[in-house]
Amino acid sequence: MMSTVEEIADLKRQHNAVVLAHYYQRPEIQDVADAVGDSLQLALAAQQTQADVIVLAGVRFMAETAKLLNPDTIVLAPTLDASCSLVEQSPPDAYREFLAAHADHTVVSYVNSGLEMKAMSDVVCTSANAERVIAALPHDRPLVFGPDRHLGAWLQQRTGRPMVLWNAECEVHAAFDAQQLDTLRLANPNARILAHPECPSPVLERADVIGSTSALLTYVMDHPHDSFIVATEVGILHKMRHHAPLATLIPAPPLHVTECACSACPHMKMNTLDGVLNALRTLAPRIEIDAELAARAVRPIYRMFELVQ
Repeated sequence: MMSTVEEIADLKRQHNAVVLAHYYQRPEIQDVADAVGDSLQLALAAQQTQADVIVLAGVRFMAETAKLLNPDTIVLAPTLDASCSLVEQSPPDAYREFLAAHADHTVVSYVNSGLEMKAMSDVVCTSANAERVIAALPHDRPLVFGPDRHLGAWLQQRTGRPMVLWNAECEVHAAFDAQQLDTLRLANPNARILAHPECPSPVLERADVIGSTSALLTYVMDHPHDSFIVATEVGILHKMRHHAPLATLIPAPPLHVTECACSACPHMKMNTLDGVLNALRTLAPRIEIDAELAARAVRPIYRMFELVQ
């Protein structure tokens, strides 16, 4: 009798399937994936794959992005219930009204957004390429940025471009706390603080390195013997430990947490290894997108690739 891992490998061969997993997935899912990455890396992997079936282990907007880039490919998600707080805090009708009040603005939307928000955008960006996307946009038009207000505020500081910001935040990164970091740094004076730009500004002000998930991983890989306080979703520590086994990794705790020093995304953790297996067994659940909506939502993604590739 085959193990779960063996059966997943067998089904991938049968279906010419690939498993793409985000860094925030459970370690056992990362270990069976053909590619593990952040939002930009997964979008590129989805764009470049020759597979007939894609299983996207992340949250729903990531699977939707894979489907937008591969409309004729079967795209599966281990569960359709894995949402995102940024999507949930950005109702399409409210965002449409918000944009109507700023009709002369170029609309930049973070890839961590729903299909309707993407469809209302001029260009999409990821945390890994947002600075480059914004730098490539004409300076004669003001900008709207959504949905993550903390990332938007950081980008304003980095690029010098004023932006009108939508008021949403990642529930995981928004929970990191400056006072908790101060306490950790006192206890670990040689550790550098690594933070994702979705964190609030008091956290970012204390960080030694600010970057996308992939950028933080690269920094640890480039300094494999150092100590780090890591202020992003705890799933990334799996790859950090793999690539830098001698590094000291201290996960930053969210606000008011004193016992479990980690911050896990409840949506990401809805995916399980059994869910990946079941998706490959049944070729379901599938991501299906209305053709007209897909045509509008994919346009700003291709615009992103045009600006920064």
